[in-house]
Amino acid sequence: MERISVFDIFKIGVGPSSSHTMGPWVAALHFLEKIDIQQVATINVKLYGSLAKTGRGHGTDIAVMLGLCGHHPTTIDVERLDEYITGIYTTNTLPLNGARNVAFHPLQNIEFIFEKLPFHPNALTFVAEYKNGQGLAETYYSIGGGFVIQEGDTVAAEQTVRLPYPIDRESDLRHWVNETGMTIPEIVFQNELAWRSAEEVRNGLLNIWRTMLACIYKGCHSDGELPGGLEVQRRAHKINRKLLDEIEYTTMNGWMRTIKISGASFTNVTKWVSCFALAVNEENASFGRVVTAPTNGAAGVIPAVLMYMLCFCENKGEDDIIDFLLTAGEIGSLFKKGSTISAAMGGCQAEIGVSSAMAAAALTQCQGGTARQVLMAAEISMEHHLGLTCDPVGGLVQVPCIERNTMGAMKAITASQIALNSDPDKAKVSLDSVIKTMWETALDMVDKYKETSEGGLALNVSVRVPEC
Repeated sequence: MERISVFDIFKIGVGPSSSHTMGPWVAALHFLEKIDIQQVATINVKLYGSLAKTGRGHGTDIAVMLGLCGHHPTTIDVERLDEYITGIYTTNTLPLNGARNVAFHPLQNIEFIFEKLPFHPNALTFVAEYKNGQGLAETYYSIGGGFVIQEGDTVAAEQTVRLPYPIDRESDLRHWVNETGMTIPEIVFQNELAWRSAEEVRNGLLNIWRTMLACIYKGCHSDGELPGGLEVQRRAHKINRKLLDEIEYTTMNGWMRTIKISGASFTNVTKWVSCFALAVNEENASFGRVVTAPTNGAAGVIPAVLMYMLCFCENKGEDDIIDFLLTAGEIGSLFKKGSTISAAMGGCQAEIGVSSAMAAAALTQCQGGTARQVLMAAEISMEHHLGLTCDPVGGLVQVPCIERNTMGAMKAITASQIALNSDPDKAKVSLDSVIKTMWETALDMVDKYKETSEGGLALNVSVRVPEC
């Protein structure tokens, strides 16, 4: 199987969707590398299947344009997104890779085709026509979590790296724990050294957390209405103010200190966890900076649970942050290898379910659980997300997606508590078996419940969303 780094699971990018926004964006960047920019006369983009059905709500058209302009989701100034897109619509030109302007009419040159291609529901084709009448066409598939493969590739992001402790399933992970005596994050850290130095791993993971924390903070301090036409109001801002009772602070660290002394009652903690998750996914819905964990639609679960640990549990600071992300990342890779992290393939169980399992395992690791309790926590959490459908109202990552992150976070904490107080020898279900069951459930699930907005709440909630 493919070798997946923790930094493949956790990607810094832009909302609202890893598979419908970040994936197509990355595909556009790949296409830029293939074409002769100076010879391009016209560019056309064809969006298929799920990318067409919910593409406008997920900003797929915006993502491909930004990618073709040469902007990268990791580094783009998110405050200027509207400026960039307005410029394209106003001038009917596309600054291709920032190098030269090409005539481009978004409503004509981006085509939404509801039929899906055989390989994956999230497909898109770029067609570049050259001045000499020749050109190039490439088809890409956004397979979830920001992962992209080109048509004809046999393995997504195929890598030749050899890991000291290859892991494709839970049983492999248990084997290496028993063989080496190391903890799960220690094993994962050793594998990460196949890609980068120890210092790069540590600094990279802390940067992932800083990005998550900045997203929580911004979401807790931003008010107003989310874009897209559903008229959904932000709530994290008001909850944050109410919980802190107008206490003044001037820095992010001061804000965190205030949260820590606000009280650890069950009611207070529950409100804060919900607030953290809401904050992230309200930012995600606003095309803000988020970390794919393992997807954008589920980006709030892991930051909320990690923030819960740092504010309300005994912890070792940066060391626990690193162990948390290493453990969560490995669990996420197990689901990607054995099932899917694409809602277009598996419904929301592939997003909120997987993120909740990742968070449950990570929290259990940092709260002193054994390796088997860590894996048990992941299994418990996913077991109670099986069959969760993806039915975004209006094709937007807002209803029910934002609130589902709060549910996923709370289930992760609950699953962790159950595992920490259980004997894994008595468990009836293994993580491998629940991953297998999740995939079988995904295959059985009707397509209308897989990120198409053709079933569930998407049909039964009456809204009017503008076409563009």
